[in-house]
Amino acid sequence: MATVSLQKAQAELGELLIRAEAGEEIVIERGDLPAVRLIVTERTDEVVRRAGALAHRLRDLPDDLFLTPMDEDELQAWEGKYSNDFDK
Repeated sequence: MATVSLQKAQAELGELLIRAEAGEEIVIERGDLPAVRLIVTERTDEVVRRAGALAHRLRDLPDDLFLTPMDEDELQAWEGKYSNDFDK
């Protein structure tokens, strides 16, 4: 279990979250007294797992995916050619 001051926790929160997600228990002190404890939650495990899966899929995308110009039909769709008149 690691103990850090409030000032250090504010400066290094991202690093502390990574350490907590890895299973380390971290206590943040205010003054000389323990104030809060950072621990991983089940939901965090699921979020980290999903983020890892998404990052893997994003790496497989071609580098020029968003730099390729739209063809005429895609441009017209973007400008509303296929929109419904529900808003009128």
